[in-house]
Amino acid sequence: MVWYVCAQAVATSASNGLALRFEFTDGEPLLSAVLLLFLVIVGIGALRIIDRRRGPLRDVLGLPVRTTSGEEWAMGAAAGWGIAIASVVPLALAHALNIQIWNAPHAYYLLMLSLATLAVLTLAHTVIIFGYALPRLIEATGPARATLILIGIVAIYAALFPVSYDTPQGTRLMAEMLATLLLGLCWLRTHAVWMAWGLHFGWAISIGVLFGLPLGGNISFGSVVDTRAIGPLWLTGGSYGPAAAVFTVVVLLASIPVLVRITADYAWDYTHAPIVAGGYDVTVDPPAAHVAMEQQSAAAQPALVQIQPVASSSPGADQIPK
Repeated sequence: MVWYVCAQAVATSASNGLALRFEFTDGEPLLSAVLLLFLVIVGIGALRIIDRRRGPLRDVLGLPVRTTSGEEWAMGAAAGWGIAIASVVPLALAHALNIQIWNAPHAYYLLMLSLATLAVLTLAHTVIIFGYALPRLIEATGPARATLILIGIVAIYAALFPVSYDTPQGTRLMAEMLATLLLGLCWLRTHAVWMAWGLHFGWAISIGVLFGLPLGGNISFGSVVDTRAIGPLWLTGGSYGPAAAVFTVVVLLASIPVLVRITADYAWDYTHAPIVAGGYDVTVDPPAAHVAMEQQSAAAQPALVQIQPVASSSPGADQIPK
Protein backbone atom coordinates (compact mmCIF):
# COMPACT_ATOMS: atom_id res chain seq x y z
CA MET A 1 0.00 0.00 0.00
CA VAL A 2 2.87 2.36 0.79
CA TRP A 3 4.48 1.44 -2.51
CA TYR A 4 1.24 2.34 -4.30
CA VAL A 5 1.16 5.81 -2.73
CA CYS A 6 4.82 6.39 -3.62
CA ALA A 7 4.24 5.11 -7.15
CA GLN A 8 1.41 7.61 -7.60
CA ALA A 9 3.71 10.52 -6.69
CA VAL A 10 6.51 9.27 -8.96
CA ALA A 11 4.14 8.65 -11.88
CA THR A 12 2.57 12.10 -11.58
CA SER A 13 5.93 13.85 -11.50
CA ALA A 14 7.40 11.81 -14.36
CA SER A 15 4.33 12.21 -16.60
CA ASN A 16 4.36 15.96 -16.06
CA GLY A 17 7.95 16.16 -17.27
CA LEU A 18 7.32 13.88 -20.26
CA ALA A 19 4.20 15.78 -21.30
CA LEU A 20 6.09 19.08 -21.28
CA ARG A 21 9.08 17.57 -23.07
CA PHE A 22 7.05 16.06 -25.92
CA GLU A 23 4.24 18.68 -25.91
CA PHE A 24 1.59 16.10 -25.11
CA THR A 25 -0.37 17.92 -22.43
CA ASP A 26 -3.70 16.29 -23.36
CA GLY A 27 -2.21 12.86 -22.78
CA GLU A 28 -0.55 13.64 -19.45
CA PRO A 29 -3.21 11.74 -17.39
CA LEU A 30 -2.78 8.72 -19.64
CA LEU A 31 1.02 8.84 -19.27
CA SER A 32 0.63 9.06 -15.51
CA ALA A 33 -1.72 6.07 -15.48
CA VAL A 34 0.59 3.94 -17.63
CA LEU A 35 3.61 4.79 -15.46
CA LEU A 36 1.61 4.01 -12.33
CA LEU A 37 0.60 0.60 -13.69
CA PHE A 38 4.21 -0.11 -14.67
CA LEU A 39 5.48 0.79 -11.20
CA VAL A 40 2.75 -1.32 -9.59
CA ILE A 41 3.75 -4.37 -11.63
CA VAL A 42 7.45 -3.80 -10.92
CA GLY A 43 6.77 -3.45 -7.19
CA ILE A 44 4.63 -6.59 -7.01
CA GLY A 45 7.24 -8.48 -9.03
CA ALA A 46 9.94 -7.44 -6.56
CA LEU A 47 7.79 -8.47 -3.59
CA ARG A 48 7.10 -11.79 -5.32
CA ILE A 49 10.85 -12.46 -5.59
CA ILE A 50 11.46 -11.45 -1.97
CA ASP A 51 8.61 -13.67 -0.81
CA ARG A 52 9.91 -16.53 -3.00
CA ARG A 53 6.42 -17.00 -4.33
CA ARG A 54 6.15 -19.40 -7.23
CA GLY A 55 3.71 -19.31 -10.08
CA PRO A 56 3.12 -16.95 -13.00
CA LEU A 57 3.17 -13.21 -12.35
CA ARG A 58 -0.38 -12.94 -13.71
CA ASP A 59 -1.66 -15.11 -10.86
CA VAL A 60 0.16 -12.98 -8.27
CA LEU A 61 -1.38 -9.87 -9.83
CA GLY A 62 -4.83 -11.43 -9.52
CA LEU A 63 -5.29 -11.80 -13.28
CA PRO A 64 -5.34 -15.58 -13.86
CA VAL A 65 -6.04 -16.94 -17.31
CA ARG A 66 -9.47 -18.57 -17.30
CA THR A 67 -12.30 -19.09 -19.75
CA THR A 68 -14.67 -16.74 -17.90
CA SER A 69 -12.31 -13.74 -17.63
CA GLY A 70 -14.15 -11.65 -20.22
CA GLU A 71 -17.52 -12.65 -18.81
CA GLU A 72 -16.50 -11.65 -15.29
CA TRP A 73 -15.16 -8.30 -16.48
CA ALA A 74 -18.31 -7.56 -18.49
CA MET A 75 -20.55 -8.51 -15.56
CA GLY A 76 -18.54 -6.24 -13.27
CA ALA A 77 -18.73 -3.37 -15.79
CA ALA A 78 -22.50 -3.82 -16.03
CA ALA A 79 -22.76 -3.75 -12.23
CA GLY A 80 -20.67 -0.56 -12.04
CA TRP A 81 -22.81 1.05 -14.73
CA GLY A 82 -25.98 0.06 -12.85
CA ILE A 83 -24.68 1.50 -9.58
CA ALA A 84 -23.82 4.77 -11.34
CA ILE A 85 -27.27 4.95 -12.97
CA ALA A 86 -29.03 4.33 -9.67
CA SER A 87 -26.92 7.01 -7.98
CA VAL A 88 -27.61 9.67 -10.62
CA VAL A 89 -31.35 9.01 -11.06
CA PRO A 90 -32.30 10.97 -7.89
CA LEU A 91 -30.36 13.97 -9.23
CA ALA A 92 -32.25 13.80 -12.51
CA LEU A 93 -35.62 13.46 -10.77
CA ALA A 94 -34.81 16.47 -8.60
CA HIS A 95 -33.84 18.52 -11.70
CA ALA A 96 -30.44 19.17 -10.14
CA LEU A 97 -28.36 18.49 -13.29
CA ASN A 98 -27.16 21.27 -15.56
CA ILE A 99 -25.88 19.52 -18.69
CA GLN A 100 -23.78 21.02 -21.50
CA ILE A 101 -22.67 19.19 -24.67
CA TRP A 102 -19.42 19.96 -26.50
CA ASN A 103 -19.80 18.44 -29.96
CA ALA A 104 -16.40 18.95 -31.56
CA PRO A 105 -13.78 16.57 -33.02
CA HIS A 106 -11.29 17.45 -30.29
CA ALA A 107 -13.87 16.55 -27.65
CA TYR A 108 -14.10 13.00 -28.99
CA TYR A 109 -10.32 12.78 -29.05
CA LEU A 110 -10.28 13.70 -25.38
CA LEU A 111 -13.06 11.17 -24.82
CA MET A 112 -10.85 8.36 -26.15
CA LEU A 113 -7.98 9.51 -23.96
CA SER A 114 -10.27 9.55 -20.92
CA LEU A 115 -11.48 6.02 -21.58
CA ALA A 116 -7.93 4.71 -21.92
CA THR A 117 -6.81 6.60 -18.82
CA LEU A 118 -9.62 5.27 -16.66
CA ALA A 119 -9.08 1.72 -17.90
CA VAL A 120 -5.39 1.79 -16.89
CA LEU A 121 -6.00 3.67 -13.62
CA THR A 122 -8.72 1.30 -12.43
CA LEU A 123 -6.58 -1.70 -13.37
CA ALA A 124 -3.62 -0.40 -11.35
CA HIS A 125 -5.87 0.32 -8.37
CA THR A 126 -7.59 -3.06 -8.32
CA VAL A 127 -4.38 -5.03 -8.93
CA ILE A 128 -2.35 -3.50 -6.09
CA ILE A 129 -5.14 -3.37 -3.50
CA PHE A 130 -7.44 -6.28 -4.29
CA GLY A 131 -5.20 -8.48 -6.41
CA TYR A 132 -2.14 -8.45 -4.15
CA ALA A 133 -2.70 -6.69 -0.81
CA LEU A 134 -6.02 -8.34 0.07
CA PRO A 135 -4.87 -11.95 -0.64
CA ARG A 136 -1.72 -11.41 1.44
CA LEU A 137 -3.82 -10.08 4.31
CA ILE A 138 -6.12 -13.08 4.01
CA GLU A 139 -3.15 -15.44 4.22
CA ALA A 140 -2.05 -13.73 7.44
CA THR A 141 -5.35 -13.07 9.24
CA GLY A 142 -8.25 -14.73 7.41
CA PRO A 143 -10.93 -13.34 5.05
CA ALA A 144 -13.07 -11.44 7.56
CA ARG A 145 -10.24 -9.74 9.43
CA ALA A 146 -8.37 -9.00 6.21
CA THR A 147 -11.41 -7.27 4.72
CA LEU A 148 -11.94 -5.18 7.87
CA ILE A 149 -8.25 -4.20 7.97
CA LEU A 150 -8.32 -3.17 4.32
CA ILE A 151 -11.48 -1.12 4.84
CA GLY A 152 -9.82 0.60 7.80
CA ILE A 153 -6.69 1.42 5.78
CA VAL A 154 -8.75 2.86 2.94
CA ALA A 155 -10.85 4.89 5.38
CA ILE A 156 -7.74 6.38 7.02
CA TYR A 157 -6.23 7.25 3.64
CA ALA A 158 -9.51 8.80 2.48
CA ALA A 159 -9.75 10.85 5.67
CA LEU A 160 -6.25 12.24 5.14
CA PHE A 161 -6.82 12.92 1.43
CA PRO A 162 -7.46 16.65 0.83
CA VAL A 163 -10.87 17.49 -0.63
CA SER A 164 -12.90 20.59 -1.27
CA TYR A 165 -14.58 22.35 1.64
CA ASP A 166 -18.08 21.61 0.32
CA THR A 167 -17.61 17.82 0.39
CA PRO A 168 -19.77 15.87 2.89
CA GLN A 169 -16.88 14.14 4.66
CA GLY A 170 -18.91 11.61 6.63
CA THR A 171 -20.90 10.45 3.60
CA ARG A 172 -17.75 10.29 1.49
CA LEU A 173 -15.95 8.07 4.00
CA MET A 174 -18.96 5.77 4.27
CA ALA A 175 -19.13 5.46 0.48
CA GLU A 176 -15.38 4.73 0.28
CA MET A 177 -15.68 1.99 2.89
CA LEU A 178 -18.68 0.38 1.19
CA ALA A 179 -16.99 0.56 -2.21
CA THR A 180 -13.93 -1.16 -0.72
CA LEU A 181 -16.17 -3.86 0.73
CA LEU A 182 -17.91 -4.33 -2.61
CA LEU A 183 -14.66 -4.62 -4.57
CA GLY A 184 -13.24 -6.91 -1.90
CA LEU A 185 -16.27 -9.17 -2.27
CA CYS A 186 -15.54 -9.37 -5.99
CA TRP A 187 -12.20 -10.96 -5.18
CA LEU A 188 -13.55 -13.14 -2.38
CA ARG A 189 -16.23 -14.53 -4.70
CA THR A 190 -13.99 -15.08 -7.75
CA HIS A 191 -10.36 -15.13 -6.49
CA ALA A 192 -9.44 -12.75 -9.30
CA VAL A 193 -9.73 -9.04 -10.04
CA TRP A 194 -11.49 -9.30 -13.39
CA MET A 195 -14.89 -8.45 -11.92
CA ALA A 196 -13.51 -5.83 -9.53
CA TRP A 197 -11.69 -4.13 -12.40
CA GLY A 198 -14.82 -4.16 -14.55
CA LEU A 199 -16.97 -2.78 -11.73
CA HIS A 200 -14.55 0.03 -10.94
CA PHE A 201 -14.15 0.89 -14.63
CA GLY A 202 -17.91 0.81 -15.27
CA TRP A 203 -18.54 3.20 -12.37
CA ALA A 204 -15.72 5.55 -13.40
CA ILE A 205 -16.65 5.93 -17.06
CA SER A 206 -20.35 6.25 -16.24
CA ILE A 207 -19.86 9.05 -13.71
CA GLY A 208 -16.89 10.87 -15.26
CA VAL A 209 -17.40 10.34 -19.01
CA LEU A 210 -21.02 9.40 -19.69
CA PHE A 211 -22.62 11.84 -17.23
CA GLY A 212 -19.74 14.33 -17.06
CA LEU A 213 -19.97 14.61 -13.26
CA PRO A 214 -17.00 15.03 -10.89
CA LEU A 215 -15.24 11.73 -10.30
CA GLY A 216 -13.77 11.92 -6.84
CA GLY A 217 -13.43 15.68 -7.25
CA ASN A 218 -11.81 15.34 -10.70
CA ILE A 219 -13.71 17.04 -13.52
CA SER A 220 -11.17 16.48 -16.30
CA PHE A 221 -12.84 13.35 -17.70
CA GLY A 222 -16.00 15.08 -18.91
CA SER A 223 -15.11 16.15 -22.46
CA VAL A 224 -18.25 15.67 -24.57
CA VAL A 225 -20.72 15.88 -21.65
CA ASP A 226 -20.11 18.44 -18.93
CA THR A 227 -22.58 18.37 -16.03
CA ARG A 228 -22.89 20.48 -12.92
CA ALA A 229 -25.10 19.31 -10.07
CA ILE A 230 -27.02 22.00 -8.22
CA GLY A 231 -28.71 21.25 -4.92
CA PRO A 232 -28.09 20.22 -1.32
CA LEU A 233 -24.79 18.51 -0.56
CA TRP A 234 -26.42 15.32 0.72
CA LEU A 235 -28.06 14.94 -2.69
CA THR A 236 -25.25 16.02 -5.03
CA GLY A 237 -22.11 15.25 -3.03
CA GLY A 238 -20.80 18.75 -3.63
CA SER A 239 -17.74 19.22 -5.80
CA TYR A 240 -16.60 15.68 -4.96
CA GLY A 241 -19.41 14.19 -7.02
CA PRO A 242 -21.95 11.39 -6.47
CA ALA A 243 -19.33 9.36 -4.57
CA ALA A 244 -20.14 11.56 -1.55
CA ALA A 245 -23.93 11.58 -1.89
CA VAL A 246 -26.35 9.83 0.45
CA PHE A 247 -28.11 7.94 -2.33
CA THR A 248 -24.80 6.40 -3.40
CA VAL A 249 -24.38 4.93 0.07
CA VAL A 250 -27.87 3.41 -0.15
CA VAL A 251 -27.15 2.00 -3.62
CA LEU A 252 -23.85 0.47 -2.50
CA LEU A 253 -25.58 -1.23 0.43
CA ALA A 254 -28.25 -2.64 -1.88
CA SER A 255 -25.57 -3.84 -4.32
CA ILE A 256 -23.93 -6.20 -1.83
CA PRO A 257 -26.61 -8.96 -1.90
CA VAL A 258 -26.98 -8.51 -5.65
CA LEU A 259 -23.24 -9.07 -6.11
CA VAL A 260 -23.34 -12.18 -3.93
CA ARG A 261 -26.20 -13.54 -6.03
CA ILE A 262 -24.66 -12.97 -9.46
CA THR A 263 -21.32 -14.48 -8.41
CA ALA A 264 -22.75 -17.74 -7.08
CA ASP A 265 -21.43 -19.81 -10.01
CA TYR A 266 -17.97 -18.23 -9.87
CA ALA A 267 -17.76 -18.82 -6.14
CA TRP A 268 -18.58 -22.49 -6.66
CA ASP A 269 -16.09 -22.92 -9.52
CA TYR A 270 -13.12 -20.93 -8.19
CA THR A 271 -13.34 -20.69 -4.39
CA HIS A 272 -14.71 -24.00 -3.14
CA ALA A 273 -12.28 -26.85 -2.54
CA PRO A 274 -12.91 -29.92 -4.72
CA ILE A 275 -15.02 -32.64 -3.14
CA VAL A 276 -12.85 -35.59 -2.10
CA ALA A 277 -14.41 -38.88 -1.08
CA GLY A 278 -13.81 -39.70 2.58
CA GLY A 279 -14.29 -42.71 4.84
CA TYR A 280 -12.28 -45.86 5.59
CA ASP A 281 -11.35 -48.96 3.68
CA VAL A 282 -13.96 -51.62 4.41
CA THR A 283 -12.33 -54.51 2.53
CA VAL A 284 -12.60 -57.66 4.72
CA ASP A 285 -9.85 -60.28 4.41
CA PRO A 286 -11.09 -63.84 3.70
CA PRO A 287 -10.71 -66.47 6.45
CA ALA A 288 -7.35 -68.20 6.67
CA ALA A 289 -8.90 -71.65 6.12
CA HIS A 290 -10.51 -70.45 2.92
CA VAL A 291 -7.20 -69.06 1.67
CA ALA A 292 -5.44 -72.35 2.49
CA MET A 293 -8.04 -74.35 0.58
CA GLU A 294 -7.66 -72.11 -2.47
CA GLN A 295 -3.87 -72.41 -2.38
CA GLN A 296 -4.07 -76.21 -1.99
CA SER A 297 -6.50 -76.47 -4.87
CA ALA A 298 -4.31 -74.33 -7.11
CA ALA A 299 -1.20 -76.39 -6.27
CA ALA A 300 -2.86 -79.79 -6.93
CA GLN A 301 -2.46 -81.38 -10.39
CA PRO A 302 -5.74 -81.32 -12.29
CA ALA A 303 -7.16 -84.84 -13.01
CA LEU A 304 -7.46 -85.81 -16.67
CA VAL A 305 -10.87 -86.90 -17.90
CA GLN A 306 -10.96 -89.07 -21.04
CA ILE A 307 -14.07 -88.95 -23.13
CA GLN A 308 -14.67 -92.23 -25.02
CA PRO A 309 -16.20 -92.10 -28.53
CA VAL A 310 -19.76 -93.26 -28.89
CA ALA A 311 -20.07 -96.52 -30.90
CA SER A 312 -22.25 -96.15 -33.96
CA SER A 313 -25.00 -98.74 -34.46
CA SER A 314 -27.10 -99.36 -37.57
CA PRO A 315 -30.54 -100.99 -37.50
CA GLY A 316 -30.70 -104.75 -38.50
CA ALA A 317 -32.36 -106.06 -41.60
CA ASP A 318 -35.14 -107.54 -39.62
CA GLN A 319 -35.90 -104.14 -38.21
CA ILE A 320 -36.40 -102.55 -41.58
CA PRO A 321 -40.10 -102.07 -42.10
CA LYS A 322 -41.62 -103.84 -45.06
